[in-house]
Amino acid sequence: MEKLKAHFEEIIELTDDEFAYILSHFTTKKLKKHQFLIQIGDKVNHTYWVKKGLLKAAYTDEKEKEHILQFAMENWWITDYQAYFTRTNAILNIDCLENSELLCLSYENREKLCREMQKVEHFFRKKANSGFIALQKRMLSFMSNNIKERYEILLSQYPHLFQRVSKTIIASYLGVSRESLSRLNTKL
Repeated sequence: MEKLKAHFEEIIELTDDEFAYILSHFTTKKLKKHQFLIQIGDKVNHTYWVKKGLLKAAYTDEKEKEHILQFAMENWWITDYQAYFTRTNAILNIDCLENSELLCLSYENREKLCREMQKVEHFFRKKANSGFIALQKRMLSFMSNNIKERYEILLSQYPHLFQRVSKTIIASYLGVSRESLSRLNTKL
């Protein structure tokens, strides 16, 4: 659990006792590749920290086209945030692209920790702010960058992702067809 402690300590300082108390509020979940963590319509009671593995969060439109919103690899958090925070049913599917091990934090335990420990609330606020910034950058990239530029940004930010997922999944994340991505790869 040293990785989780280090993750928290990127933002806040924790004593061993404080971290042990925080950790006592988590449970562990292991999933196999292709297994769903969350499916559309599920109740979403947890947020998940990825200890090992790779997951994707995706929305499927009425034409059955999948739109990938987020990847989550080691040291990242993932859930259907709308469902988690509003206590409603999931609108996203989250599935494992690799065998994964997750630490699960229930909504109730997260709220409890935030009430009891100001530094934990500070941690989650800073993580949320980082997420908002990343989402804004991604949305602006979709509005102002062409596919080549979006591809290059993704490649520069997460080069190892390209070894872990298929080109079809990369294309879905970039909002283009697999064929368009192949043509771009040929040019590059």
